[in-house]
Amino acid sequence: MSRTRVRAIFVKELRDFRRNRFVMVTMALMPALFIVLPIVDIFVLPVSTASAALDKRIGLALLYMLIIPAVVPATLAAYSVVGEREQGTLEPVLTTPVLPAEFLLGKALAALLPTLVISYAVFGIFLACVGLFAHPAIADAVFQAPHLLIQLLFTPLLAGWSIWVGIAISARSSDVRVAQQLGTLASLPPLAVTALLSFGVIQQSIVLGVGLGAALLLVDVLGWRIVSALFDRERLVTGTK
Repeated sequence: MSRTRVRAIFVKELRDFRRNRFVMVTMALMPALFIVLPIVDIFVLPVSTASAALDKRIGLALLYMLIIPAVVPATLAAYSVVGEREQGTLEPVLTTPVLPAEFLLGKALAALLPTLVISYAVFGIFLACVGLFAHPAIADAVFQAPHLLIQLLFTPLLAGWSIWVGIAISARSSDVRVAQQLGTLASLPPLAVTALLSFGVIQQSIVLGVGLGAALLLVDVLGWRIVSALFDRERLVTGTK
């Protein structure tokens, strides 16, 4: 595998994102929405809220921010192949010596990097607001280790799942909008498991969080291998079904 070719695909993809107005609007508006909602949820909490109710509201606030790495990269990944195909820029790339694994990895990294920057920035702003302005009892509940672990660990893992599913759908679709809708729906199953952790339906613990994270990491790596193996360069170049 050539790092040079992966980097070339990565840089090209970032440039394409910057030229796409829909992608830029999605990357700007969705994080703005999901920083406002959790902050409002936390700051309307009465200090006397019972422990169980407090945990649920905090779980909901943190879940809002996990929607960003689940949905934003799904939109980017769903555009990555079929979008280029519609613009007529895919064929020149696929006729070069770039390998399918290199091509897909470059596109995946281009979707992953902005997602991580946005997700961790939003989480950092949320923690800063809670630490500075929330009641100490609420701040103590937010800053518990399991909550922080879920956010830090599952953000890139959820993004990885969404990216590989989105790219797989994009490579098989003929319409960008259909690919983005299917990619968004397919990004939700692992988010549901994370929601159970956030709301305490599954008992939170560092060991359980790391175990689920390792399982999701394995799924992400297998996703890259499977999508690379199923990638049909000839079909994409010739347009045959």
